[in-house]
Amino acid sequence: MNELCAATLLKENSYPGRGIMIGRSEDGKYAVTAYFIMGRSANSRNRVFVTEGEGIRTQAFDPSKMEDPSLIIYAPVRVLGHQTIVTNGDQTDTAYDGLKAGKSFEQALRIRKFEPDAPNYTPRISGLMNVENGEYTYEMSILKSNQGDPDQCLRYNFYYDNPKAGQGHFIHTYAGDGNPLPSFSGEPEVIGMKGDIDQFTSMIWENLNEENKVSLFVRYIDIATGETQTRIVNKNR
Repeated sequence: MNELCAATLLKENSYPGRGIMIGRSEDGKYAVTAYFIMGRSANSRNRVFVTEGEGIRTQAFDPSKMEDPSLIIYAPVRVLGHQTIVTNGDQTDTAYDGLKAGKSFEQALRIRKFEPDAPNYTPRISGLMNVENGEYTYEMSILKSNQGDPDQCLRYNFYYDNPKAGQGHFIHTYAGDGNPLPSFSGEPEVIGMKGDIDQFTSMIWENLNEENKVSLFVRYIDIATGETQTRIVNKNR
């Protein structure tokens, strides 16, 4: 698969939904991840990212306007030792508990499937970064319905060894806007990972659809030391 421009992918898709990018910085020093959320309904848009321990959680911006917390309030990012889990739902906790119990990332997610939000059946997308002793690998998972059939869950797991500097992979829940929303298909898109953390954060935020974007999380992890840099951007302030 040819390397694609992340800015172009975002700009040309008015509703990728929720997205995960994982890769390696241009200078090769950092393990990089980004997670963003978007929303079409007032309930989905009434959210912000807040820090929770070494990770983050979604939270209602105005609690009085929260209608239904299911599927929109969860911890997208959790850290277990040298492992960073990034997902688009409460399967973050499933992966965390499974890894803690000695299961692999893929094994931990076998008890989960796509979201029960008919007729969309939104895919559950997840990522796992392993940064330890100067080595870096990552995995990505997609759990989706079989072309909208709720009776079958298709499970895809991708493992990336020795990631290339300046390159990453991008998965998102939707191929675009629509009713029902068309699910992401195929393997994770190969994207360029350019600039430092502030440049990368700005690139993503500025190219997400202005009306639909809600929140963005970006983290750079120093592969040699494990030290982290984090940026959080919320449309609601």
